[in-house]
Amino acid sequence: MAAKTAVFIGIRLSCCLAAASFCIGLPDKAPLFAVAVGWLEVVSYILGGILSYLAYIGLGVRHKALRTREDEFMLQFLKDRTCSAVPILHSIAKSSPIGVDMGDDAVTMAQLVNNNGKGITLIAGACENRPPDIKPGSVDWQRWAIETIRQASSRGQFRGRDVIAAIPPAELFIDHIRMPKIDSKSETKEAKDAVDNAVVSKIKQKLPFESGNAMIKYIPAEEDNALVIAAERKIIDRHLAIYEKADLAIKSIGVWPIAMAKSYTRFFGRRQADIDAVVYLLDIEPNCTNVVICRHENLLLARSISLGANQLDSDEMVARFVLELDACRRHFASMYRKAQIERLVFLSGMAVDKGICVTLAKQLEMPAQMGDCLAAVEVADPSESGVDRRNCQAHWAIAFGLSLP
Repeated sequence: MAAKTAVFIGIRLSCCLAAASFCIGLPDKAPLFAVAVGWLEVVSYILGGILSYLAYIGLGVRHKALRTREDEFMLQFLKDRTCSAVPILHSIAKSSPIGVDMGDDAVTMAQLVNNNGKGITLIAGACENRPPDIKPGSVDWQRWAIETIRQASSRGQFRGRDVIAAIPPAELFIDHIRMPKIDSKSETKEAKDAVDNAVVSKIKQKLPFESGNAMIKYIPAEEDNALVIAAERKIIDRHLAIYEKADLAIKSIGVWPIAMAKSYTRFFGRRQADIDAVVYLLDIEPNCTNVVICRHENLLLARSISLGANQLDSDEMVARFVLELDACRRHFASMYRKAQIERLVFLSGMAVDKGICVTLAKQLEMPAQMGDCLAAVEVADPSESGVDRRNCQAHWAIAFGLSLP
């Protein structure tokens, strides 16, 4: 079909050029010129059809379906003389997969698009808090998550069905180890398998579930350290089933520490001095706090603390929270002798009272920075994106990091 279309376009273009050339030397140019313009109009609709075809591919229409219907589609487009090129060209803009942060307290969804190097735009977003009478991980929670994701993704703002999703921090095991010493320094499959087996052997006693029923990955870090991330296969299968029943396609399973680091580096770590700076990232959610220490996008430490904004309602709880954060800092110092944390970055945006952040920074005695991801991107009109900047209480850092192009 593509070859036929190319030949068809070539013939029409040749006719148009011949008609235009012929009419130049004649005294009565108007009728022939009108014919040439008419041919050019036909060619413009043909080219418009091709652009629309490419736009459909960019928006995620299945290629198989296009092959079976492309002739009908082209003919229909040529018949419709009222088609405009504006929505077609708008659709060609490349949008990223939908980032889904399925936390214990809420489901947050975001889809970003790169404006040709001129910044990032949020084209669609949604956040739904978990009902208090539904227990995280329960059957009722699964039903609620499926219906919430299905409704949010079908409202019209989101483009396509591809998603990158993160497993909730409470269902993800994270630990830090020294990389095992392997004699072979080659990059063969045998050498990689030897490292993988050594990592599993080193971590399996710490796992809260059987290592044979888990998916285990590790991320090499500085000074021969590594982050080990593991999840039960039944948990992964449950999340895959949620998105399948919500009529979405999982492009990949992401992890929240990497998503947080990506949000920081893209929105708040763009200066040359930030590339080598070690930062302490905090995303304080209602009932937990996600901690990441990184050097730009390089993860060094990650941990989830079971204390959040809802628990910081007294001086005693704030002091306990500071002790937990300080313990993370001491753990980091014991693992990385050559690195030093330079500043604290709060990624909770408007979801957490600024006074809490100021108090924590003072008690930790660290320079601090407020990192509002929503303020760092362009946002379409609320009626189009589904997101209103004013008093938005959603936690965007992880969902943005998952969707970032």
